[in-house]
Amino acid sequence: MRRTADGPRIRPLPPREWPDAMREAMAALRPPEPRLPLPQRGGGRPKALNALGTLARHPALTRAFNTFNGHVQFATTLSARQRELLVLRVASRRRCAYEWAQHVVLAGDAGLGRDEIARIADGPDAPGWSPLERAMLRAVDELLDDAMVADPTWRALAAELDDQQLMDLVFTVGAYDAVAMAFRSFGVELDDDLAAAT
Repeated sequence: MRRTADGPRIRPLPPREWPDAMREAMAALRPPEPRLPLPQRGGGRPKALNALGTLARHPALTRAFNTFNGHVQFATTLSARQRELLVLRVASRRRCAYEWAQHVVLAGDAGLGRDEIARIADGPDAPGWSPLERAMLRAVDELLDDAMVADPTWRALAAELDDQQLMDLVFTVGAYDAVAMAFRSFGVELDDDLAAAT
């Protein structure tokens, strides 16, 4: 999943060079009514400075996206585990090394074990998934392949998820597909602390 081109296409700004508007852009990531825990800080956790430094080059875009992504990450009606299953499947399918590494850390926070995380790359037909998890992983594949969840998969999802959860599922896949496209196209490189954490 690593980039083979030389260096980033858009050079990330170091934090000391971030424009003041980046503070507002980062604050937009925190929804007014979070349902899930906000990100942990400190303790040697990866800081994602290459991703954030790249986004700091366009604070207005970052603020707009973070408002949406704040819902997907912290106000979603899905569980943190379900969210991470979706995001990691997108990262695997889109071969986005940065997204994968960052969400391996978050998946661990959400209670996914190392073997489960590795199995996400094997997809919905790998052994060990619950029927709902299998349908969620299949929905990611269908959305990425055809921009639509197929009827049998939708029925399996709708048997266990309500309308808001179904909507959050589709928008989570879309959000992280956009992130994968951006990170790969911009050439965002793995930070040393993120590589070490995974």
